[in-house]
Amino acid sequence: MYLRGAEREQWWRSARGELGEADQVTLEALDKELRAPAAARALFAAHGVVVLAENLPQGPGLARWSPLPHVVPMLAARGENVPHLRVIVDRAGVELTVFGGGSPRHALGEATTWPLQKTAQGGWSRRTFERHAEEAWSHDLAAAATEIDEQVRRIGAELVIVAGEPRPRSALVDRLNTKTSDRVLMVEHGSRTDHGGFTRDVETMLDGWLERRRSELLGRHRDSDGPAGLGQVARVLREGRVHAVLMPGELPAEVWIGRGGTQLADTAEELLRWGVEEPVQDRADAALARAAAMTDAELWFCPELPDVAAVIRY
Repeated sequence: MYLRGAEREQWWRSARGELGEADQVTLEALDKELRAPAAARALFAAHGVVVLAENLPQGPGLARWSPLPHVVPMLAARGENVPHLRVIVDRAGVELTVFGGGSPRHALGEATTWPLQKTAQGGWSRRTFERHAEEAWSHDLAAAATEIDEQVRRIGAELVIVAGEPRPRSALVDRLNTKTSDRVLMVEHGSRTDHGGFTRDVETMLDGWLERRRSELLGRHRDSDGPAGLGQVARVLREGRVHAVLMPGELPAEVWIGRGGTQLADTAEELLRWGVEEPVQDRADAALARAAAMTDAELWFCPELPDVAAVIRY
């Protein structure tokens, strides 16, 4: 949490006391990062290096030194992330912004070879110019569609949200491959000079998609009488069968873990039977988050559930 002046110093003195096992170089690295202005910051450090520093809109003021990073409060404050593309297209070009796999980034800007308007002159030269203009426009649309297809594949995009002028928008979507076009949602507001309405439409669509997706996963879990409780969920995670972990919130209860991403169990004896040397204890939510990440499983917060649950792949 970012605090100014005396407030920051007071909080950090208290927090350092909770990090008593941390080495001095790690504490110094954290101290330096804490000076950056932000409403809230999530910091993770080890061996004198801050390995992740992420600004958040808000977050609890807490400090913890543990075998696994205490990531769940950060994930809860951040909210579920939907990998998606935002596309605005008109006769002057395509603007593509990629949300997923890091900070938002622009993958396409203006296509300067596109004509803003056709020539007003008549005769053979006009027809020739217009044909060349249409060919250049079609070529650039095809190149933009190829880039969009590639970004969908690269980040595993769930949605491709498209705005802009009707004809260029339809022409672009017609050039997308089937996997990409199945993810397209059109919005009415938005141009490359005014993003306000587009941003509002996008946020509404993302919120709706998240709620539908969460409801779908809860329904799949209920219909299949899926694994529930820490023991059952840990077992299917170890087997690599989990499509999504459904977590009611933070789970401070401790489990036994090993160095491997899916090595977690209710007892140390169980890990020892698998050949895990020197099991240690840590929070259940941190262990579940690590196992989900290591097995490419989704992680969803479902406060309506009484305990952790899982949706299996098969």
